[in-house]
Amino acid sequence: MKILIAEPLSPAGIELLQSQQGWNTVVSNPKEYAQHLADADALVVRSAVQVSADVLAKAPKLRVIGRAGVGVDNVDLEAATAAGVLVMNTPGGNAISVAEHALAVMLAMARHITQASASTRSGKWEKKKFLGSELRGKTLGIVGLGSIGREVVKRARAFEMRIVARDPYVTAQIAQDLGVELVSLDELYAASDYITLHVSFTPETEHMLGRDAFAKMKPGVRIVNCARGELVDDAALREAIESGKVAGAAIDVFATEPPPAGYPLFALDSVVATPHIGGSTEEAQEIVGVRIAEQMVEYLKNGVAINAVNMPALSPEQYRALGPYIALAERLGIFAAHIATGNPNAIRLTYFGRIADSSTHLLRNAGVAGVLKRSLSQKANLVNAMQIASQRGWNVGEHHDRRSGHTDSVRLEVETNAGVTVVEGAVLLDKPRLLLVDGIYCEATLGGHMVFMKNQDVPGVIGHVGTVLGRNQINIANFSLGRQDEPARAGEPLEAVAVVSTDACVPETVLAQLRQNPAVKLAKSVEFD
Repeated sequence: MKILIAEPLSPAGIELLQSQQGWNTVVSNPKEYAQHLADADALVVRSAVQVSADVLAKAPKLRVIGRAGVGVDNVDLEAATAAGVLVMNTPGGNAISVAEHALAVMLAMARHITQASASTRSGKWEKKKFLGSELRGKTLGIVGLGSIGREVVKRARAFEMRIVARDPYVTAQIAQDLGVELVSLDELYAASDYITLHVSFTPETEHMLGRDAFAKMKPGVRIVNCARGELVDDAALREAIESGKVAGAAIDVFATEPPPAGYPLFALDSVVATPHIGGSTEEAQEIVGVRIAEQMVEYLKNGVAINAVNMPALSPEQYRALGPYIALAERLGIFAAHIATGNPNAIRLTYFGRIADSSTHLLRNAGVAGVLKRSLSQKANLVNAMQIASQRGWNVGEHHDRRSGHTDSVRLEVETNAGVTVVEGAVLLDKPRLLLVDGIYCEATLGGHMVFMKNQDVPGVIGHVGTVLGRNQINIANFSLGRQDEPARAGEPLEAVAVVSTDACVPETVLAQLRQNPAVKLAKSVEFD
């Protein structure tokens, strides 16, 4: 296992990765990391490295990208998903650092710290010029009450500020517990002396602070942006500052980083600018470095995806409960794809028993990935299965059967242009096992090399199988049989199925020999990695 660290990471995070037995942890930098991509299983980045489709193409073995921080703007999520690469981040790891920075720049604007410092260092003594104002009694408008926004609330309350906030995903009860008044954006603009942004960059939030928004604000408002540069229309902000509508702005993030030479806002004395250092504290870097290392170890060793960005995530507790069923669903998909005839156009999964009450997104993804693995040269996994299925025009459905008393099991149906194949399985002694094929009970371990057969239930078939495999030096490890309870039509022989586990792969030439018996209607090889 090769872990590639492409940007500076806390020593404790590096040490955790290096301590994993059998792992090769390569510590590189943004200029040289690319030479290590070819055989990397995992990539750790911060914000400098841009993980594009071209980068992913150079890393065919890559399984996971860990972003030591919150935003993943520097990772092409669509390309990562298409490549089957999990992307995870560390939300909340630097929340306190960013919140403290937001309060620091508010104080800097209120007391003209940067201007007073420059004046005093130049030999002047301008006490009257730099008359400041207190934060006490001022109204702070917080846009976004996520982990950072909530930390800002705690600190602003210590300054005796009145706090209003806008966050459509926060309940009134949570706001009440925080001591915050939830308002509309227009109300927040009209009431606030300071406005601080703590939302992500989306099409809806791009340039949310533009000319219309500034027009709705009270004169003398001060703006803080420690979130994303794209949230503020720079031209509109400059106009608002020059007109006196906005008394000052503190900017830690920019749409282009670093900003180009001659950046217009830097010409304004009332602008406080910092080089994206809101989360850059020793404590925050230690936290996110250790967290991303812990998350990657958990994923690569146990399959638990914590803070996944491009696939449904489970907590460690949920994964312990559902993990064996994720493996079951994938193997049912592989089995069904091997024995089905025709081109798939739909996949349906039904969950029985207690798992029907669980979040089954990953079981669905696993089943679809299993079906896809049969016919794809690219890797199909939990991350990209639904994307690939959609591209192929497949219809994927789920059903939760919560009838009491039913065995905890998964049923997977593959519909093709030639018919429907139905398989069902369960987890027995922590191992995925086949229970039913097209309604016929036939229990077998889902693993290794297998031959699946459909035949008429007549004498001589079992002996024929043993003879053919023995003649070709293929040892039988297990032989499982099942048959219909009653014939499809009166007078016809019962249909039987057989799952034969072997010590070696059964080639097509041997399958052809099995099909020479007139009672054998179908004989197909099934291979599990």
